[in-house]
Amino acid sequence: MIIGLLVLQTSVAQDLHFAQTAQTPLFVNPAVAGVFDGWERVIINHRSQWLGAGTQFNTTAIAADVNLFKGHLNQDPHLGLGILMFNDVGGDSKFGNQSGSFTVSGIIPMGGGHILSAGIQGGFGQRKADLSNVTFMNQWNGSDFDQSILSGEANTLTSFTYMDASGGLYYVYDGGQSTFARNNDFKLQIGLAGFHLNKPKLKYVNGVADDRLHRKFVAHAGVVADIPGSELAIDGSVVQFLQGSHYETLIGMMLRYRFEDATKITGNSQDAFIGFGLYGRMSDAIIPSFMVSWRGFQFGVSYDVTLSALRQAYRGGSLEFSLSYTNFNHSLFKTRGRRF
Repeated sequence: MIIGLLVLQTSVAQDLHFAQTAQTPLFVNPAVAGVFDGWERVIINHRSQWLGAGTQFNTTAIAADVNLFKGHLNQDPHLGLGILMFNDVGGDSKFGNQSGSFTVSGIIPMGGGHILSAGIQGGFGQRKADLSNVTFMNQWNGSDFDQSILSGEANTLTSFTYMDASGGLYYVYDGGQSTFARNNDFKLQIGLAGFHLNKPKLKYVNGVADDRLHRKFVAHAGVVADIPGSELAIDGSVVQFLQGSHYETLIGMMLRYRFEDATKITGNSQDAFIGFGLYGRMSDAIIPSFMVSWRGFQFGVSYDVTLSALRQAYRGGSLEFSLSYTNFNHSLFKTRGRRF
């Protein structure tokens, strides 16, 4: 009962989240759409949260983005397009949060490996819940909760939809973009984004729409750097979320072992690697992670080990999977460019 109601209340105040932020780019920043090595990308994510809570909290998302009219050497301004859909259901009330959005970004290569992008995202959300399976304190019969006892609570929650608007800026420096050399490769990423900029109204009860979805602001940075003279690379990141009075900080690092080298000029082959990492959600959890990348496919798995007071409410952590595919070969939308 308590967990079911808490999910309903906290879902109003704060968005869902994933631990693998690098595998949920459109959740982090709309300007990231189309800014990646390759031409088309599809990502599927699934998160089972609070595995020991005695009820189900599941989030599934699918995203796809492409870059339109990018030159073969990424030398021309071009567009990024993306779509994102997710389904989030949890708690005894089966609180549901579904959303679909469309993203457009403008991408400007500035030479020397520097790239600047700005993106906007628009879409809709739907929320619904059912209190028929939720129990209340006055239904306690001394040994158990008895739903045959009238709670005095009406199932007045309504299903509603809302429009949503977001935007962001993104900067990338790719030091390995124009060289055959595989050692000393270096990539830096920095971004700022704002979500729910129109502060959508939330109408959980008929005739009442006083609550609004808080704006969410995101700052993020990442670096990938080869360790000279080895097949190893460091992949570090930090993401800061701020929404209303709530905040979340994710920081960590993954060590990659490269077992297949990329062809940097043609782009027809990319690094293949396995990676082991440790991330932390400040004041909440540590997150061991594993990833393997090969021939355009990337598979990741992570597990949140809760260390905060929330651990007292349930046993177990949160398990998360991601699977993506990026087309590095021929695109329908690239422009002709010089070839070596």
